[in-house]
Amino acid sequence: MSSVLGALMLKSLVGLLSGLLFGFGLALSGMSQPEKVLNFLDVAGTWDPTLLFVLGGAVGVTSVAFYFILRRKEPLLDTRYYFSDNTQLDRALIVGSALFGVGWGIGGYCPGPAVTLIAAPNWELWVFVPAMLLGIGLQKIWQARRDKKSVVVEVAQQNDCS
Repeated sequence: MSSVLGALMLKSLVGLLSGLLFGFGLALSGMSQPEKVLNFLDVAGTWDPTLLFVLGGAVGVTSVAFYFILRRKEPLLDTRYYFSDNTQLDRALIVGSALFGVGWGIGGYCPGPAVTLIAAPNWELWVFVPAMLLGIGLQKIWQARRDKKSVVVEVAQQNDCS
């Protein structure tokens, strides 16, 4: 039992440290400032390309790290890797991406930077974060209802075939 607790504490510590690193990096790069993000999205006006460098740096570091990480048979702190096998571009992904982009473009907040700003909140954040959480909750309710209807239709179809 103590080895399980130790492993859980180690995973939690790694999560804490990676969160601190992520938040520090966002703040240091200025990506937690909505006006910086909005200026990046304003290609016809006051375009600020620095977000491209932040994204490029993140992708570059992650690519190199994943090269070494994936050479291991299993991760250090778990029994297996968790990768999605879904490669479909479906309607939900496309609509969700568009809605995310509209919200990002209107507010200048992305979920990660919004959470980092809880350390130095402003009135916009006090509106954005609860609205974001409400949107996530509404999507979960919508998905559960959709899944329930899907099961009802499948059962009805099975009964019709019998």
